[in-house]
Amino acid sequence: MGVPQALDTLTERASFLRESIQKSQTNTESMVSILGSFDHRLSALESAMRPTQVRTHAFHKAHESIGKALTAADVILGHFDLSRRAEAKILRGPGENLESYLEAVDQLRNNVQFFISNKGFKSSDGVLNRTNTLLAKAILMLEEEFKQSLSSYSKPMEPDRLILCLPDSLQPSSEMPGHQGVSSGKSEHQGRGLENVVCTPPALIPPRILPSLHGLAQEMVQAGRSQECLKIYRETRGQVLELSLQKLGVEKFGKEDVQKMPWETLEAKIGGWIHYMRIAVKLLFAGERKVCDKIFEGMDSLRDQCFAEVSANSLFMLLSFGEAIAESKRSPERLFVLLDMCEIMRELQSEIEILFEGKACLEMRESALSLTKHLAQTAQETFADFEEAVEKDAAKTAVQDGTVHPLTSYVINYVKFLFDYQSTLKQLFLEFEDNGDRETNSKFVSVTMRIMQVLQENLEGKSKQYKDPALSHLFLMNNINYIVRSVRKSEAKDLLGDDWVQRHRRIVQKHAQQYQRISWSKILQCLNSQTLASSIGSSVSSSDGGSSNSGASKAVVKERFRSFNMQFEELHQRQSQWTVPEAELRDTLKLKVAEILIPAYRSFYKRFSPMIDSGKNHQRYIRYTADDLERILNDFFEGKSLNEPRH
Repeated sequence: MGVPQALDTLTERASFLRESIQKSQTNTESMVSILGSFDHRLSALESAMRPTQVRTHAFHKAHESIGKALTAADVILGHFDLSRRAEAKILRGPGENLESYLEAVDQLRNNVQFFISNKGFKSSDGVLNRTNTLLAKAILMLEEEFKQSLSSYSKPMEPDRLILCLPDSLQPSSEMPGHQGVSSGKSEHQGRGLENVVCTPPALIPPRILPSLHGLAQEMVQAGRSQECLKIYRETRGQVLELSLQKLGVEKFGKEDVQKMPWETLEAKIGGWIHYMRIAVKLLFAGERKVCDKIFEGMDSLRDQCFAEVSANSLFMLLSFGEAIAESKRSPERLFVLLDMCEIMRELQSEIEILFEGKACLEMRESALSLTKHLAQTAQETFADFEEAVEKDAAKTAVQDGTVHPLTSYVINYVKFLFDYQSTLKQLFLEFEDNGDRETNSKFVSVTMRIMQVLQENLEGKSKQYKDPALSHLFLMNNINYIVRSVRKSEAKDLLGDDWVQRHRRIVQKHAQQYQRISWSKILQCLNSQTLASSIGSSVSSSDGGSSNSGASKAVVKERFRSFNMQFEELHQRQSQWTVPEAELRDTLKLKVAEILIPAYRSFYKRFSPMIDSGKNHQRYIRYTADDLERILNDFFEGKSLNEPRH
């Protein structure tokens, strides 16, 4: 019973489920039908709304276009307004308010770019032409303002103001002299180590003006007027720089002018040139570079070109004088001014390299370096000429009194000057020696010794011009003594050494001894008691004045006194005209003569004068006492003329 009942229950449920599914399918089909109807209606509605949608979109597009047009119109009107206001400022000119004027020029330039970018604007071509015309007029007014402003504040510098910018160690004297010459023993040579001396260039243009000049230059460059800017700057500043140098004393000289100029004049010109070069580089060119850097800041190529063209004429005018000196006829007295010129060029070389940097200044840098090398070459050749000139000096006119020869004083002063230029000369040795010897100090010593040796050899030759051998030795004694004393008082002593000094002092003594031997040996023979005693025998001591032996003895004694008087007076007359210029040597030489003459005469006088004193006219034979001779010896070597009174 249980199973059939369960089966019936399942059958009922299956029937119910089948009915439910059928109802659901019927509902689905009804819903699909309804939805299909909606789709048809929506399609119809969409078709009906499409024209409205199109009109609405077009309206929105039109609205956007109108908005953009209005915005564009506002921008255009704004540029018109800006142009109008800029035009008003331009017409007033830059003099009233330069900053505002420059802003107006910038605005016009922006407006030009705007209208170029908006060619579709109906009147854009006309507006663009008007704006360009106004901008061109504005730039021309800017150029004129740049020219007037630059000219107004560009004045030549007064020399006093320039010189005050130098430190005390570099300030020249009021007349700016050069060397006074080797023969005078004076020198304007300044010390070394000036390369690092710092100078403060003067303000060539008031600093407050530089920003406005910078703005003007910048606008001209942006307007494509770089060349016009360069021309204005070159003509204005270049002329002012040249006038500053003229006020300082710079003159333009060519090679022919230098060749015709007397040495004293040329020497002074060279001394002035040295100061002018220092002032020009350290102050004027340095100041000009600062002005250029400020005005043309951010415009590098124009900045260097402006500086190059402003300074070119002035620099080349200075360098041309140096070249004329380097190319002029060489002579020994020019060596030291050449060395001075070498030194100033080397002192300034690094500053020139810095100031005249860049491609635009290449020629000026090379010209300055070329002059430095040319001067060094000429100085080296002149130095070689000097040594040769000393060796070959063949002056035929001897110094009559045997004093120091002009060649000796000239050469010694020359050598003393060489020590002032040791560093420069050593640099020359390094540059021009072919043997690769890097020991410049030993080279300097050997050159100095060679000059001294050449001088002594020349003096030996000159001493042979004297007919009196005693004067020859006196001449050599004087000259070598002068050399020794000069060396001992100078830096040459440390270089040449004590051995050199002592060796040459012995040479002086040797010539002094030779002079004594030649001058006084013959007259001393007259006072030789031994030879006289042997000739008159024992009758010298006899009291019998009437004997023939006594007569013979007196005659011999009288002859000795007469011969002595004659020789002494001849020596006195001649040697009182001779000169020993150095007081210590002169006194020593007189003392040496007195030491051999006075004792001999006193002895002779004491022994033999009694034989004549009792006779008639004894004063004819005995003219001098020993004291007389000592007093008269003081006249010797004083360089007295024949007409001067003697003791």
